[in-house]
Amino acid sequence: MIAIQTYQDKTVAVYGLGRTGLSAARSLIAGGARVLVWDDDPNRRRDAVALGAVAAAPSDEAWQGIAALVLSPGIPLTHPKPHMVVGLAERLGAEILGDVELFARTRPEAAVAAITGTNGKSTTTSLLEHILSTAGRLVEAGANLGRPVLDFDLLDAAGAYVLELSSYQIDLTSGLRPQVAALLNISPDHLDRHGGMDGYITAKCRLLEMAGAEATLVLGSDDEWSARICRDMRAAGRKVVEISVGRQLQDGLFVKAGWLYRAGGSEPVADLNGIETLRGAHNWQNAAVAFAMAEALGLAADQIIPGLRSYPGLPHRMEVVARQGDILFVNDSKATNAEAAAHALAAYDNIYWIAGGIAKQGGIDALAPFYSRIAKAFLIGEAADAFAQRLGADLDHETSGDLATAVRAAHGCALAAGGGVILLSPACASFDQFPSFEVRGDLFRVLAQDVAGNGGNGDGHYRRRAAGGAG
Repeated sequence: MIAIQTYQDKTVAVYGLGRTGLSAARSLIAGGARVLVWDDDPNRRRDAVALGAVAAAPSDEAWQGIAALVLSPGIPLTHPKPHMVVGLAERLGAEILGDVELFARTRPEAAVAAITGTNGKSTTTSLLEHILSTAGRLVEAGANLGRPVLDFDLLDAAGAYVLELSSYQIDLTSGLRPQVAALLNISPDHLDRHGGMDGYITAKCRLLEMAGAEATLVLGSDDEWSARICRDMRAAGRKVVEISVGRQLQDGLFVKAGWLYRAGGSEPVADLNGIETLRGAHNWQNAAVAFAMAEALGLAADQIIPGLRSYPGLPHRMEVVARQGDILFVNDSKATNAEAAAHALAAYDNIYWIAGGIAKQGGIDALAPFYSRIAKAFLIGEAADAFAQRLGADLDHETSGDLATAVRAAHGCALAAGGGVILLSPACASFDQFPSFEVRGDLFRVLAQDVAGNGGNGDGHYRRRAAGGAG
């Protein structure tokens, strides 16, 4: 844990007591602050009080004298409109910040790698962590993914902190000075929280602007918004490593047909083909970004490549959970919309696709170009009937209803065909049948290993650690 001592003998309010809120309360109390807390959930309030905080519903009277408000990233700061506690803090003259800002103020000299973007943040964060650890560096990783930053251990100058940052977290941060910062990509997301696309892009760019003039910026350039940011940062004289998949670059790193190249070099730097946990163009981008960030942190190519090859992957993100002969079982439960599911569908052939749940806007219309890769679809959850109507005669399908039925049916078809990929990539939220996409993916793993008869070949190979992250 990192104790926050800058508010010793001062009063700080913490609003929102999820992972980051409880972590911030614990760190502030350890540093000698008087901490007022509130959350609509009485159980969370009880947990904070057990740490030594005081439960106090937000009001001018109860919060009088607070020096700061630590706001959960999930609480609206500006849009669609500021939460009432934001206005309260402003009236009381208290600064508003998040746990990442507390970390930045406490560890200003630490080596920090910060990663943002619409998609791929979690994989890139965990991959960079694995590369650094494999090379013998002490590393702590988390923030939006996994552990909150204030739960990290204190590292010496030889260590590194790897932070996955959402746009919400960046909005609450002003003093982070990463040694290397990455922006993977941008596509429309969380627009209601940022007042539109311009506000969302501005939030992402703030991370790059916070980084000092000597920081390395690793920038994907395969979408129009990121390409523009890359050009702007270069024009401003920033130290930029451009990343592309499929396009040869004049400067930076690029991937063609699964081979990673350095611009200007004729020989590939690394072969990404055959790394099961980094399949597909989107993962090639993640790998290229992690490679560039590891170099910026002082590693050589021969120290980085073993980490790429041994990367175990993240749970619920194209996670191989079982095999049976030529049948592969892949858990991509994190794919809660069509754009995310497209990555998995593009990475495999002869797919027995399990899809459904609570459909997002647009449903699965965008996935039509991948139907030729799918042998049959097995539809579950609330969206099953609507998806069946959309698929019609374009794709062989059946309505399974629930996940267990779908896995058994897909397994039977794959057995009869002599092989294939049984892929859970639902393109839907999970909340009609499961508390979370993690629970959905965990059940798929159990079902897959049951029908395949290999719960991890005795050494736990397929039993992965849990991971969080708001995406």
